[in-house]
Amino acid sequence: MSTPHPTATPHRRNGGDLVVESLAALGAGTVFGLPGQHALGVFDALRRSALRYVGLRVENNAGFAADAYARATHGVAPLLVSTGPGALMTLAALQEAAAGSAAVLAIGSQVPLAGIGGGRHGYLHELTDQSASFRGVVKSVHTARTASQIPSAVAAAWESALSAPHGPVWLEIPQDVLLAEVDIPPVTQLDVSPRELLPRPELIAAAADRLTRARRPVILAGGGVVRAGAEAELLALAERLRAPVATTFGGKGAFPWEHPLSLRSWLEDRYTTSFLEDADTLLVVGSGLGELSSNYHTFRPHGQVVQIEADLGKLESNHAALGIHADARAALAALVKEVAECGPRDTGADEEAEDDGGAGAPTPEAAVSALLARVHDRIAGQQLDLEQRILASVRDALPDGAVSCWDMTILAYWAWSAFDPRRTNALHSAQGAGGLGYGFPAALGVAVADPTGPVLAVSGDGGAMYSIAELATARQYDLPVTWLIVDDGGYGILREYMTDAFGEATGTELTRPDFVALAGSFGVPAVRTSPERLRTDLAAALAAPGPSVVVLPARLRMFAPTHLES
Repeated sequence: MSTPHPTATPHRRNGGDLVVESLAALGAGTVFGLPGQHALGVFDALRRSALRYVGLRVENNAGFAADAYARATHGVAPLLVSTGPGALMTLAALQEAAAGSAAVLAIGSQVPLAGIGGGRHGYLHELTDQSASFRGVVKSVHTARTASQIPSAVAAAWESALSAPHGPVWLEIPQDVLLAEVDIPPVTQLDVSPRELLPRPELIAAAADRLTRARRPVILAGGGVVRAGAEAELLALAERLRAPVATTFGGKGAFPWEHPLSLRSWLEDRYTTSFLEDADTLLVVGSGLGELSSNYHTFRPHGQVVQIEADLGKLESNHAALGIHADARAALAALVKEVAECGPRDTGADEEAEDDGGAGAPTPEAAVSALLARVHDRIAGQQLDLEQRILASVRDALPDGAVSCWDMTILAYWAWSAFDPRRTNALHSAQGAGGLGYGFPAALGVAVADPTGPVLAVSGDGGAMYSIAELATARQYDLPVTWLIVDDGGYGILREYMTDAFGEATGTELTRPDFVALAGSFGVPAVRTSPERLRTDLAAALAAPGPSVVVLPARLRMFAPTHLES
């Protein structure tokens, strides 16, 4: 803390102090953000608090960092920004947080209280209704119009963010309220009770009955399992039912990749889609069966569907089901108990197949193995050795247990299907909302949450340009993030989409900087590599302290889609 200027007057607590005191009382230890004129009251208060402030260079990137911090910690990530342009710059990040159920508590300033209400007073950053911009994006919107309202408003927003399903919330406070002197005791304790979303017992009983009677039960686990920390319950249920498990792209790591019942994450594959369709009872947990999780809505279940979903808007939104509106962990724990009380599942034909040496229906484990072999053969026939070799090099270079964060780029699309994160909650991507620029600032947020191990960020050259400014952030805080930039000269996936659809691409080719030299100008070590040297160069960068950049010039292709065949 700097020494006050000799002529400075003693500080008198104001609304900004109430904000940071409230955050600390709720258990916050770190806040992300970027200051602005109307928010200076709360930023000034930060220097008198024990909160760690991590400042990024662009509000959208600060939002991505907060998103990944919330995912990594399963907690709330406060995000502090200013009015108007600063607030609006967070919207893309908050959309991703909403799609990924990340508990980001965004606190923005507002014009002075007299300017709120729709009048055109001409204040700097003035919007007719700033909060309206957030209502369709976040879980809830909160406003504090007086200093005495601040602690309760912060607590209400925090509680909303942590109630199932987790998600981002918006709180705004006028500039003059933040700056006004207060005669209120310091905030030392705030109690919140995030809503528990417990399953109804009769629905659990009905689901357990269907699953134990099923001859071919299958489970599709989504991001809700990871957000709820329900991996142990999922494993217990799958093993008791001997049910194969596929994970959505957002649910990667929810089930062990190498488990004999693991279908992995090949959801953009017709063989996998058919396998899920053929289940006589399909348990979908923590997924709304949206576009990417349903192979672009080509999934058509033949049997019964049981769906566990904390987001009421996603429950039965795409397919009729026995819908259970509940937190994934609570529902799976109840199902494990109920299924155990129902006794062993009648596997019928599966047991006969084992008894007669394999004739008849295959065992669940054999069916899984056969499916993965068919997927492997399909990919192997497309001359995609370079892509698979590069993804394997990344996996080999990344230490077990290390977290990776992926931008919207071709290598990330490969990772959604083919990358083994080797532990839960270790792969984060922007596949929920699909905006560019997520990978690097998200990795910074993960590194802030746990600075003891390396974090990998993966971007294309187009997406990297959204986040170049954050090299300064990485250097300033000395965060152990290695940024792999796959440079293919443009927006590679859009080039591929447009060429396939129209015969040629428009607007996809980009002039790029020398990323190695650019990183060096920030004081960040960088190396240009090749597919042959990638494993070695990336491993060395990940092992080195502090931030680093690895640039891989390579033009990659996607595997052929299967949804167009339907």
